[in-house]
Amino acid sequence: MRYLLALAAGALQAASFAPTDAWWLQILTLAALAALSAGQRPLHAALQGWSFGVGWMAAGLWWLYISMHDFGGLPAPFAVGAVLLLSLFLGSYYAVGVGVAAWLAPEGPWRVPVFAGAWLLAELARATFFTGFPWIASGYAHTVGPLAGWAPWIGVYGISLLAAACAAALASLDLRAMAATAVLATLSLVLPQEFTESSGSIDVSVVQPNVPQDQKFNAELMDGNLESLTRQIESAKGQLVVTPESVVPLPLDFLPKGALARMELAARNHPVLLGIFLGNERSGYVNSQIALGTMPRYEYGKRHLLPFGEFVPTGFHWFVRLLGIPMEDQVTGRTQAPLFVAGQHLRPLICYEDLFGEDFVRSALPGEDAATGFINLSNLAWFGTTMVLDQHLQFSQMRALEFQRPFVRSTNTGATAVVDHHGRVTARLPAATRGVLEARVEGRRGSTPYARWLGALGLWPLWGLALLPLVLKGLAWRRWSAS
Repeated sequence: MRYLLALAAGALQAASFAPTDAWWLQILTLAALAALSAGQRPLHAALQGWSFGVGWMAAGLWWLYISMHDFGGLPAPFAVGAVLLLSLFLGSYYAVGVGVAAWLAPEGPWRVPVFAGAWLLAELARATFFTGFPWIASGYAHTVGPLAGWAPWIGVYGISLLAAACAAALASLDLRAMAATAVLATLSLVLPQEFTESSGSIDVSVVQPNVPQDQKFNAELMDGNLESLTRQIESAKGQLVVTPESVVPLPLDFLPKGALARMELAARNHPVLLGIFLGNERSGYVNSQIALGTMPRYEYGKRHLLPFGEFVPTGFHWFVRLLGIPMEDQVTGRTQAPLFVAGQHLRPLICYEDLFGEDFVRSALPGEDAATGFINLSNLAWFGTTMVLDQHLQFSQMRALEFQRPFVRSTNTGATAVVDHHGRVTARLPAATRGVLEARVEGRRGSTPYARWLGALGLWPLWGLALLPLVLKGLAWRRWSAS
């Protein structure tokens, strides 16, 4: 029964993320896990943590089924099985974390700090090992609510730690622990929150082509899709036009010269950031963005590649071939500098690169790579018009809070939006519609405390903070045993 309750609590935690923004539900469901595993043997607690993780991942990542079955042609039982296998793997991080917490502190005064530290270790491990996959990490539920103010100080994983401490304190029913964590959680309400200043504004035109995924790579429809895209570019009014990831779904050298010439003609009035592939068969293809209308031509290449979608892990080529994913084995890009336009330095990011703030924090610090805003180009049409659109938007909102920089998001089918430096969505197109979002974006200069220490030390301080209560409890246990 405890395992089923943990599974249900995990599934409910998935509902705490966008589009519901139910930050309180994240704490309550994690408190349920902390209560279920309290006083349990480590193995039983680990299995409860695993059940929670599997429920959380399966309910939060079920949309992967759409890409594998609807577009990849994988039979439904195999697609369901693949989602479950991934959920079992990702859930194993939480099995270890909750099991370790039960081993070191099944109950008592050490329970809250040890549970919170072990939870953070599990989150950091999932975000780091095997290239990292931190999708819907628990801290992302708190882009709103009392913990959101901690983002410019300690980032999403620091918030995960605080949320876990609040959950463990709530589960303990210890009034002192609950009071202490409540004070700590709401301390951000009195902490300074403004660390950046305006660098002026830029008018952007954000294109959402709404090309169905099953038509995107269809050679017979390519000319019509490119013609439609060109008309959207020509109708744009902004100082910069932004198009989605792989909006031109073929390498630059394969693009019909007439189509490229017409886009370049439109770019005489305003630069156009175009999602395309660069490279060749021998050197490999790079998921890229180029800026038409700039001299010399600006290029950006994606560096943090998506397993199975953009590179194939060893031993899994058979699986990717089964799905028929186009351009599935790419190489990493080299050029990562910001684009300078209309007085702003704008740093591009492609798809889920915006989950890894530690990879591009240099752009939120003073220096030659400093950016006044970020641009994310994505194509989530692989996953339908599901919660994935809002989940990915929420990740951009968290990065905006952490670095106090605006985010411009151009996607094929949604969520195409503009996020200000406080993480608020100021403009958005409806999903699954064709359109151009016209918006004014205020750039920002300066750096947050989180950006400064992340840029200097990476995530290591959080690893240390997570390990600290575990080590201290272990030492206390050792001294008690020796006496």
